[in-house]
Amino acid sequence: MFLGFRYGGGDDLSLYPVAVVPCRFLMRWTQDAGELLTPFSALFLHAGWLHLLGNMLYLHIFGGNVEDVLGRGRFLLFFLVAGFVSFLVQIVLVPHAMVPNIGASGAVAGVLGAYVFLYPRSRVIAVIPLLFFFPMVELPAWVFIGGWFLWQFLSGAASLGTASALSGGTAWWAHVGGFVAGVLLLRICKKS
Repeated sequence: MFLGFRYGGGDDLSLYPVAVVPCRFLMRWTQDAGELLTPFSALFLHAGWLHLLGNMLYLHIFGGNVEDVLGRGRFLLFFLVAGFVSFLVQIVLVPHAMVPNIGASGAVAGVLGAYVFLYPRSRVIAVIPLLFFFPMVELPAWVFIGGWFLWQFLSGAASLGTASALSGGTAWWAHVGGFVAGVLLLRICKKS
């Protein structure tokens, strides 16, 4: 492990102590308080450069506006809580998974949830891949983020009960949970 990135093969066990492993979390969180910290440590780990850069791109595009509304301190708390809740949703919906869950995608999804409710009509420039062409289109934020959320939800629903949900892949339900947490947390944080 170097700077939060995995290296080596899929059986790199160095992630296990600091990642969220749903079945381990459910077995140990009452006996080992350190297990409750894994959702926070896992937020700062990523599966590679594309994972990190994707999260940073979405955070760069949408995060600043949400931070402007909440302020720095509340935004940091918002981000950490959305990330924690996202991992909890993944644990509840895929409790037998033994694969380490890492990344800030659930927390970034919380930022998307807040953004779409703050700025639903703002315009987002998106690249739409069509075979060998990649046209750029301007979409309302609610269409872009709504489409993203629908994709996460449908992918999560399709993965339930499959081997991939238990053995690896994308933590779809963490994205869904983070998004919903972001919407709810926005309401709480704005009132404070």
